[in-house]
Amino acid sequence: MSTLWAVSFLTPVATVFALGLVGLAPDPATERWRRRLVLLAPATVLPALALAFAGPAAGAVQIPWLLLGTMLEVDPVGRPLLLVAAILYGVAAVAVATVGTARAPALMSFLLVSFVGNIGLLVAADAVTFYLAFAVMSFAGFGLVVHERTDFARRAGRIYLVLAVISETFILGGLILVAAAGGRVLADAPAAVAASESTGLIVAVLLVGFGVKAGTVPLHVWLPLAHPAAPPAASAVLSGCMIKAGIVGWIRFLPLGEEAQPGWGLLLVVLALLGAFLAVPAGVLQGDAKVALAYSSISQMGFLAALVGVALAAPELADAAIVAAVLYAAHHGLAKGALFLGIPLWRRYGSGVIRWWIVGALLGAALAVAGAPFSSGSVAKYAAKGAVGEASLLGVDLVSLLPLVATGSTILLARFAFLLLSGPRQQPHRVDAPLVSWSVLVVAGISLTWILAGEWFPVTTVPDLEPVTLWDASWPILLGVAISAVAWWLSHHERLPGWAAHPDGRFLPPGDLVVPEEALILRVRWALERGAARGFAVRSALIDILAAGVRRLGATGSVLRGAEQQLRVWEVSGVVTLGLLLVLLGAGVVR
Repeated sequence: MSTLWAVSFLTPVATVFALGLVGLAPDPATERWRRRLVLLAPATVLPALALAFAGPAAGAVQIPWLLLGTMLEVDPVGRPLLLVAAILYGVAAVAVATVGTARAPALMSFLLVSFVGNIGLLVAADAVTFYLAFAVMSFAGFGLVVHERTDFARRAGRIYLVLAVISETFILGGLILVAAAGGRVLADAPAAVAASESTGLIVAVLLVGFGVKAGTVPLHVWLPLAHPAAPPAASAVLSGCMIKAGIVGWIRFLPLGEEAQPGWGLLLVVLALLGAFLAVPAGVLQGDAKVALAYSSISQMGFLAALVGVALAAPELADAAIVAAVLYAAHHGLAKGALFLGIPLWRRYGSGVIRWWIVGALLGAALAVAGAPFSSGSVAKYAAKGAVGEASLLGVDLVSLLPLVATGSTILLARFAFLLLSGPRQQPHRVDAPLVSWSVLVVAGISLTWILAGEWFPVTTVPDLEPVTLWDASWPILLGVAISAVAWWLSHHERLPGWAAHPDGRFLPPGDLVVPEEALILRVRWALERGAARGFAVRSALIDILAAGVRRLGATGSVLRGAEQQLRVWEVSGVVTLGLLLVLLGAGVVR
């Protein structure tokens, strides 16, 4: 099995290296080779797919000479998400390979590098390897976001990069504390954090660091900007796989099941539910289908984060909550990936006979996200319902609150459907590789969660066909459909304000909180620049006054020139200015 481990990582890395090497000398011959490499690139995910199916049979790998001792293992948490990552990245790679644009090799390269980092953090068994893989995935994601090179993409990329650096800084600090407490090996990390004297600090730092990637409010602002900026294939892996890395980080390193942290658990649940519910009006007010899906991801990640918060607050519920979170993450990754990748397919096939398959498949993926009966989402949400037990928030049972997330998801998906159906469509195309691979993804999304719940998580029960169970899964969606229908009627009859009746993203721009944050940063920057300009003018005036005073005292020419030159060096003049400022402050205090 060591060969399978090596091939899983080395094959995509070697492909990226070959794409770059061939691109150093562009000519017709090398361009043909690059095109062939791009077409073959989707096959590089197959070893990782085999690794996921092998599971525990693949064994653990230890490489003592790499980093501080690299350890890799396919465990019950990483295995389902490894399978999802291999499928989703593979389908996304097929979509990129068939585009045929001049920049397809660059997009494919960033996609494969992100894939290596993504599967690396899922199978990492030590903190150093986990952090390295997480960083590789995060910074490769920047290349996916800015690929289109538009002004919007560059802005989204800047915000993504700033938050990625903040995330990496907090995570690095947290993992150093975890390792110092004796948790370098991931299996030992939760107990080590619980036994540490700095448990509260570690939990706080990790909640922030991984919360950025998980899209937790108020750290979610990169998501509604990155998804519409990136190509659909990149958006699919960003939403389907990469944002799940934050949940995986919490599961790996927080003291879940070891020690109750009711304060931090309550805070995470509150922030999670705020994100789950506030994402709904923010997404409905958008005029771009991909932005609406991005807010849907924020809402769904709020559901996931709430499960982690319950596990953090109540150790006795941790095992069930972790299983439910992993199962839900796997289901959501496939369903949301199918929705993002379905956008360009609908625009290509929306005028032909194949459109009926596209419509049916998109409807199935949307119902899965909402948790409709018989869908993969119903399995995941049924597991979540059993996991939260009697946990409550401010006296309200979470079992009663969490179904309302499905109502919000239904409203957002209804908005997504309206925007997609009213958008442009091309003339009918023939069946091609992206359509076939996307169809495989849709089928996998429908069936895989049921298989995982029955085979890989045998302790997880699946919903039965009793009327009560079917009604519990149906009423939140029916409520969402009713609210959407009422909103459409009011909009159609102009009973709403213009910004609400015909939202286009201007009333609440994508990124919501980032808009006032950017304005505040610009004002602070302007104030600092203005203050610096005034300080420079004052400093120059003081230099001139001091130099003139020295000249009037009749000092020698050499002394004059030396003193003036010294004062005009910024380090010297800065010390003088700072000294004068301190004197003035001291005088004010004494008075």
